[in-house]
Amino acid sequence: MLLHLVPEFDLRRDVVPWLAARGWAAALDTSENSSALYVVNIERNGKVIYTWKGNQRNTHIGLYDLQTKQNEHLYMFERDLRVISCSVNNERTLLAVSFRQYTEEERVSRLLQSVSKYLALLIEIHPINNVRVLKAVDSCVRVQFLYPAEGRNTSTGSRLLLVSEDKYIEQFDIHVTEEQHKVVIQDSGQLPRARVADDLIWAQWDMMEQRLFYIVPKESRSILKCIQFYPDENFYSTLESHLDISVNDTQLKLVNFGYDHCQDQDVASKSLNLQVFTSKAGYNKTFTVSLERTETHQLKEMAFMNLDYYVAAYLPGRFLHLLNIQHPDLLCYSLFLTGEDARIDMLQNCSIRSLLTSTVLDCCVGSVYAVSISDSAILRFLQNSKRDSERLAALHCALLYFRHTGDLETQIIWWISENLSSCHSFDPIQEFIIASLYCRMCPETHNLDKLLPYTSLLDWMGIIPGVTCATDIISLPVLEFQNSKDFWEKLNSNLESVKYAEPHLHYHNNVLRKEWLNLSEEREERRTTAYLRHIFENAKKVLSHLDTWDSEERLVPLFQEEDYQQQLLMGLMVAQLKDHLMRHLQYVGKQKIDQIVLDYVANLLNLVHRIMKEVWRRHQLHSCIFCFDKRGSAAEFAVFHFMSRILEAANSLCLPLPPGFHTLHLGLGVRCLPLHTLLHYIDNGVLHLTETCVRKLLKDLDDTEKNEKLKFSIVMRLPEALGQKVRQFWNHPVNANFIARKYVKLLLEKLGSRQCSRPIPERLSVPVEFLPLNYLTSMLAEIENQGVHPYEKQDHVNVRFVEETALRHTVVLLGLKYS
Repeated sequence: MLLHLVPEFDLRRDVVPWLAARGWAAALDTSENSSALYVVNIERNGKVIYTWKGNQRNTHIGLYDLQTKQNEHLYMFERDLRVISCSVNNERTLLAVSFRQYTEEERVSRLLQSVSKYLALLIEIHPINNVRVLKAVDSCVRVQFLYPAEGRNTSTGSRLLLVSEDKYIEQFDIHVTEEQHKVVIQDSGQLPRARVADDLIWAQWDMMEQRLFYIVPKESRSILKCIQFYPDENFYSTLESHLDISVNDTQLKLVNFGYDHCQDQDVASKSLNLQVFTSKAGYNKTFTVSLERTETHQLKEMAFMNLDYYVAAYLPGRFLHLLNIQHPDLLCYSLFLTGEDARIDMLQNCSIRSLLTSTVLDCCVGSVYAVSISDSAILRFLQNSKRDSERLAALHCALLYFRHTGDLETQIIWWISENLSSCHSFDPIQEFIIASLYCRMCPETHNLDKLLPYTSLLDWMGIIPGVTCATDIISLPVLEFQNSKDFWEKLNSNLESVKYAEPHLHYHNNVLRKEWLNLSEEREERRTTAYLRHIFENAKKVLSHLDTWDSEERLVPLFQEEDYQQQLLMGLMVAQLKDHLMRHLQYVGKQKIDQIVLDYVANLLNLVHRIMKEVWRRHQLHSCIFCFDKRGSAAEFAVFHFMSRILEAANSLCLPLPPGFHTLHLGLGVRCLPLHTLLHYIDNGVLHLTETCVRKLLKDLDDTEKNEKLKFSIVMRLPEALGQKVRQFWNHPVNANFIARKYVKLLLEKLGSRQCSRPIPERLSVPVEFLPLNYLTSMLAEIENQGVHPYEKQDHVNVRFVEETALRHTVVLLGLKYS
C-alpha cells in the first residue's frame, strides 16, 4: 500500500479501557446503538473530544490529550441526547455543546411542540457550575471555540463561533473572571455577539490556522470567501475568489465543525463534496475519472486528504489519486492508482475527514491516523511500473517528497542503471540530476523554488488511462486585507508574481549552450582575456568548494586533472545562474546568491560523482582501471555504456561534468570497444580525447602492429594544441614523420607572411649530399633564424629533426638500411 497510516488515537484502544476501569463501559457493547461512543471534535491543541452513553443512558463528554495520553471527564447530561458538536476553550474552563433534544417523531408523540428541537449550551466546567443557553431553535447548530496563538495568555476571555443550519455564522465574546477558585462568565446578560457571515451554503473550519472558508451563491457563479481570525480578537475578510461551479444545494454542508457522522452522511448524499486546502502553491484543474459500471448506491463518498506536497483523492474500492499541488503543470507528476495499489486497509469507510496536514479521522470507528507516503512502497511502485507516466510520478515523488535520503537515492540509481532503455518519453538520469538539485537547493532561501528547474521536461503529452484533466483558466483571487502576514503575505507575493513576472522564471540553458560553444572555438591567444579569466576563476571556486565537502579518498578516479572545456562550462554556468538569480532575488544580497550558485554547481558535480560511485560499487570495479594491456570485462562494458548515457544526458541539458570524466570514459572505451567502434565513437563526439588518457596510451602500449594501428588512429585525430603536447611521448618513425610534416607545413605557412632577408641562404653542414633536402633545410633554418618556431615547448622539434626524419623515411621507402 502506497499510503502508510500510523494510529495516533483509537477509541477502542485509548478510551474504552479507561471507561471500563470506571464502570462506564456497560453500554458500549450494546448492538442497539452502535454509535454510543464516538468522536465529536478535535481541537487545535490536539485534544480529542468524544461522547458516550453511561449505564443509565446518561450522555457523557470526555477529552483525550494526544500529548499526555490521558483521558478526562468533562461533563454529564442526565438524559439520552444526540451530541452534534462540542468544543472546549484553550484553558479548559468553558465547554460549548450543541445537541438534538428530540427527533420530530418524539416531539409529536410526547406533545412537545413548544420545545425547541436543538439546543446550544455554554457550560462553566472549572469547576462545573452555571449553564448558559446560547441557542434554542428548531434548526441544527454547531459550536467551535477559537484558539489563540501559542504562548498567548487569554485567561480573561474566549471567543466562540456558532454556525446555524439557517446559513449564518456568529461570533460570541465571552469574558470570564475568577471567583473563589471558580472561573465564571462575567456577563450576566446576553453575551456580545457579531455576525461573521450570511447566506452561505458551504463552510469549512481550518483549526490550525484559525480560518473560516465559506461559499456564497450568486446568480451565475459562486464566490469562495475566507475570514482570518487573529489573536487580537479581530477578524477580517481576507480572500474572495470566483468558483466555476454551480451550487444549487438547499442544505448547508459543513466541514470540520465537529464530526456527527450520521448527520454528515445524510447531508453528504445531497450536497457538494468539497474541501479547501491551503498551500503556497495553487492551481485549478478538473479531473474526470472513468469508473466501471456500478450501482449508484454502492458508491461511497470521496475523501480528500492534505499531504502537503500532494492532495489525495480517495474513493474506497475504486481509486487513489495523489495530485501534485507543488508542481501541477505536468500530469505525469501526479500518481493515479487503481486496484491493489489504491487499497488502504485501515480506511475502507466513507466518513473520512482531513483534520490537518497528513492527519485524517475515520469518523465511523473514531480513529485518528498520521498519513504519509511509504518510501518502500513508492520504490516498489517505481520498480514494477510499466508506463512512463507512472515511472515519472514515482521518481518525482521519491526524490522531491522524501528529500534526499542516502539509501533511497542508492536504490533509485540502481533502478536507473537497469532501466535506461525502457524509459521512452524521458531520460531518468536527467530527471534524477535536476530533481535532486532542486530538492537540495530550494530550502536555502525564499522563492528559490520558482527560479530553479525541477524537471528536465518542457512538456508531456502522454495519456493517463481512465483519467482526463483540463486546466481551468480562472480569475485571480482578490486579497481584501493587504496588511496581513505569514500565509497571506506569501499568497499575495505569489499573486503579484503571476501578474507581473515573466511566464517562465525557471533557469534554462539556452544562452549557456550558445556562449559555451562560442568560447570553445576561440583561438588560444584569445583565451587570456579578463572575461575568460573571470570565468575560470568561477570554476576554481566551485572545485575548491567541492573539495571541502569530501575529503575521503574517491572510489571513482574523478577530479584528478584539469579539463578546460568542463571548467569553461562550470564557470559560465556560475556566471549565468548568478545573473538569473540577481534579477529576481535582489533582496537576498550578492554574497548569499554567490553561495547559492556555488552550492548549485558543486552539488551538480557531486551528484554525477554519486551516480558513478554507486554504479562503480555495484559492478565491483577497482579504483583504477587505466591499464591498456588487457581487454575490459563485462562489468567495465556496462559502466562504459552507463557513462555514455550520462554524457548524453549532460550534453542535452548543457551540464558540466566532473574533471576526469572524459578521461575515464575514454579509458574504458579503449579497453572495451573494438578499434573501428572506438574510432566511430571518437569521430561522433561520444568519446573525447584527453591529454591524460592519450599520453598514458602512447607511453604504456608497446609498438605491436595492432597497437601501432591504434596509436596512429588516435594521433591522427588529435586537435592541434593537444597533438603538440602528447605526440612527443610516442617514439616511433610514423609519429616522427607526422610531426616533421606538420612542422614544415607550419613554417612554410609562416613564410608566406614574412620577407626573407637573404634570397639564397648559406648551406648548413649536413652529413649527406641530397640537394632538394639541402635546399629545404636551408630555407627552414632561415625562417627559424627570424624567430619563427611553432613548437616552442618542444626543443627537439627543429630543422635538424625534420632533416633526420626525412632521410629515415626515404631510406625506409627505398628498402635500405638506416644507421
